[in-house]
Amino acid sequence: MRKGILSMTAAAAALALGLTACGGDGGQTTTSTSSAPASSAAKAGKVGVILPDSKSSARWETADRKYLEEAFKAAGVEYDIQNAQNDKTAFQTIADQMITNGATVLMIVNLDSGTGKTVIEKAKSQGVPTIDYDRLTLGGGAAYYVSFDNTKVGTLQGEGLSKCLTDKKVEKPIVAYLNGSPTDNNATLFKEGYDGVLKPKFDSGDYVKGPDQSVPDWDNTQAGTIFEQMLTEQPKIAGVLAANDGLGNAAITVLKKNNLNGKVPVTGQDATVQGLQNILAGDQCMTVYKAVKKEADAAAKLAVALAKGEKPTASGSVKDPETNQDVPAELMEPQAIYLDNVKDVVADGYVTKEELCKGDFAEKCTEAGIQ
Repeated sequence: MRKGILSMTAAAAALALGLTACGGDGGQTTTSTSSAPASSAAKAGKVGVILPDSKSSARWETADRKYLEEAFKAAGVEYDIQNAQNDKTAFQTIADQMITNGATVLMIVNLDSGTGKTVIEKAKSQGVPTIDYDRLTLGGGAAYYVSFDNTKVGTLQGEGLSKCLTDKKVEKPIVAYLNGSPTDNNATLFKEGYDGVLKPKFDSGDYVKGPDQSVPDWDNTQAGTIFEQMLTEQPKIAGVLAANDGLGNAAITVLKKNNLNGKVPVTGQDATVQGLQNILAGDQCMTVYKAVKKEADAAAKLAVALAKGEKPTASGSVKDPETNQDVPAELMEPQAIYLDNVKDVVADGYVTKEELCKGDFAEKCTEAGIQ
């Protein structure tokens, strides 16, 4: 949930698509636009997509942008993809500009539910349907929601940490939580999932509940500071439930300073290059792979249908806990990744052998059976 810098491949693709940068209070916003052929444009409207940032996880720029662009191009639909870079004011400004510039469908990854709700309500007032992408906007009332089964993601993390602690034969381990951003509903669902696995172990006394803290904005720098304080206060932490690979790497960096890396299992999520390399090195216990291409394709399919004036149906629904209303939804299945199946992520094309197996990792990739 990996960094903040475009890979050379993604950067080259963005440049080829005419990416431009414009200043925002919280950093730069990156933009990709395209014009569909006249014949296609006449049949469909324009899709606007707002990504949240490029700091909390590399996936937004290296994966989501790429897959969404590919899907819209294949459908011949005009699109505009921008990144708000964690700037709430920029997020709202981008949404207004997209609608003003002719977007007939808006797909957003909210920075928080309050900002997302404002944007969705504004879009509705302009007759523009919205899709919540990856994160549900609580109380927002988006037309559709496309994501992964996020409670299942957390369950896999809890099961993963438990497996790694068992493999290390740790007795009564003290487990620390580095949760995701408190403003992200996904972080709430992740914790619901791993609490479901670990709380019974705390209650039985098999595990000891250690420090439990959320990391504002999924900020990896803050995560490092927070975990350093945790380890100072509780030096016998034996396991770390980190909600994504970025937070996990922050914890691993601190563990390395204390010669504890590889001894204290750490979880993750997003199957980033960095997270997978940490697994290959033995410093990270596991990650959760979310096949972003499937998520992007499902969201793009809905967006394209809406742009063409259709009313697509979703295969399922989720209940918005604030409104108690069902939101039509498409939810993908996540996969737990350990050392023995890192190769699955490469085989799926999510990361390449070239970027994963550089330098010291070449031999480790061979040992892990990565072709």
